[in-house]
Amino acid sequence: MTKAEIVNSIAQRTGIAKPEVAATVEALMEEIRNSLAVNKENVYLRGFGSFIVKHRAKKTARNISKNTTLVIEAHDLPAFKPCKSFVEKMTQNG
Repeated sequence: MTKAEIVNSIAQRTGIAKPEVAATVEALMEEIRNSLAVNKENVYLRGFGSFIVKHRAKKTARNISKNTTLVIEAHDLPAFKPCKSFVEKMTQNG
């Protein structure tokens, strides 16, 4: 499902105009992005899941084809952890 399909679906279900729904969806995504990337804060959406910041430590890796070692610096990655009820719903339908 694409962002445009989500906007269309919400607009049909709620009767709100598509531009307003699109602006709201975009604002939600921007808030989640800013919270994770800028503020390094997790986002908790009850009944849906959590967007969390995972920290990866500095490590060394090998490039086997060139027989060299690389240093991968410590960095943060976004991750999503679904809530328990969401996981249960997925396993029942699967």
